[in-house]
Amino acid sequence: MTISYMPKVADSHFGSFSKLLFRWKGSIYKLLYKEFIVFMVPYAALSLVYRRLLTKDQKRLYTKVAQYCNHSTDLIPMSFGPPTLSPGAGFYVTLIVNWWWAQYTSIPLPDQLMCIISSNVHSKDERGRILWHTLICYVNLSAVLILCSVSTRVLKRFPTMDHVVEAGFMTQDERKKFESLHSDFNKYWIPCVWFTNLAAQARRDGRVRDDVALCLLMDELNLYWAECSMLFHYDWISIPLVYTQVVTIAVYSFAFCLIGRQFLEPLEPGQEGDLDMYVPLSTLLQFFYAGWLKVAEQIINPFGEDDDDFETNKLIDRNLQVSLLSVDDMYQNLLPAGKDKYWNESPAQPSYTTATADETLKPSFLGSTFDMCMCEDPKQSQPTEAFPSSPCTHTPLLIRFLAAASPTVSLKNFGWGSRAHPHLRCPRADSSSSSPYCNGSEDPEAVVCIEEEMEDEESQAIEAPMPDGHLKAPQQPEASETRKEELLQIQVKAPASESISPDQQDAAGLP
Repeated sequence: MTISYMPKVADSHFGSFSKLLFRWKGSIYKLLYKEFIVFMVPYAALSLVYRRLLTKDQKRLYTKVAQYCNHSTDLIPMSFGPPTLSPGAGFYVTLIVNWWWAQYTSIPLPDQLMCIISSNVHSKDERGRILWHTLICYVNLSAVLILCSVSTRVLKRFPTMDHVVEAGFMTQDERKKFESLHSDFNKYWIPCVWFTNLAAQARRDGRVRDDVALCLLMDELNLYWAECSMLFHYDWISIPLVYTQVVTIAVYSFAFCLIGRQFLEPLEPGQEGDLDMYVPLSTLLQFFYAGWLKVAEQIINPFGEDDDDFETNKLIDRNLQVSLLSVDDMYQNLLPAGKDKYWNESPAQPSYTTATADETLKPSFLGSTFDMCMCEDPKQSQPTEAFPSSPCTHTPLLIRFLAAASPTVSLKNFGWGSRAHPHLRCPRADSSSSSPYCNGSEDPEAVVCIEEEMEDEESQAIEAPMPDGHLKAPQQPEASETRKEELLQIQVKAPASESISPDQQDAAGLP
């Protein structure tokens, strides 16, 4: 049976897991005590022979042999890490544990299928009850047949078909029909076929009301059938034997410690010897490495009679009892519906006991950003407004970068020349110029940048050759003036304190 200790570790407190070390049933001590005795008896015998019976020369030879064995033990990788670093005992055990749990999840359970039968096969007469029982018995019979093929406990319970008939999973007529079908392979699937034929007959008789209900019934049966088939294949295709042999040989190479971990006297008269430990504690602790292999040996086939093997007989009893209750006693067993306790309560709050009353004081988790404080400046929380009517100016990336970096940086600082149109120049010293494009709030360096860009664009437009070899005609003055106005709109402004006067705005034509 499965050894369950989950109630003992429901709460993790001091000593909760330490107490598990003293349990015997299902423990590592129960698995290893025989191997432990087999290891300790030869170890003690060799120790007595070395200490009492060997001569000095023989002890010298024995010392060399023991040192060789100890060195050989270190060369054999008995660690339990990834397979690239060791024979893979740890990886092997992980694979076996996954294999063990996958087999348990493949055990067929009729819970979903019995709900489908109860809700879609309708009849209140005796014929309908016989139909329910027959369908359920076919489902459970298929599980019994497959478990008899893979489980030692179930086979001991139902060694022959007579025992299956006596248990009520099969009638005599069904047994004759089952045995009349000859096949060289496992016939666990025959009751599933009987189920499909009986369900189709119930659809023709009107006990299954429509084809959708019949399709739902067949789909659920196919899932149940697939679990039976998967369980059969897990029993048929096992972990490769070579992998098991490699790990077993690597673990049992620990036998070199029988000689290599013995107490040895120093070879030279003045040489300091090791501490004489009559009981090799560290070696005995390492002996529990073999427990990894014993775990794999126990659960590689969980359908035996080990402590942690599956209780398949209990599963058979549970499945039959629950499935018959669901389709027999609970069919159309409806309770009167009425207003519940929380009909007029909003929100609903179930009651707590005194032992759990302190849980009501704990605040509910509403999200990691629920209590996060935003910026205290109210202006940062104001929504921004889009201005779709404003013109979108496209400027070269370098100009925008230089203008955003510093208002005093321009192409002139890089020695790219200072050519510009005379009517766009603004003398640096004369801040009171009457030019419509220059005023005290504008940066002359930014204006120079705009002038040079406009001059370059005009020269490129004039000198660009046409496909036929002629030079491109110069652009119209109107387009050039429009480009000037667009570029002037993006010039770098001075600080807010140096605002433009209304007269200057009117003179420059700025808004």
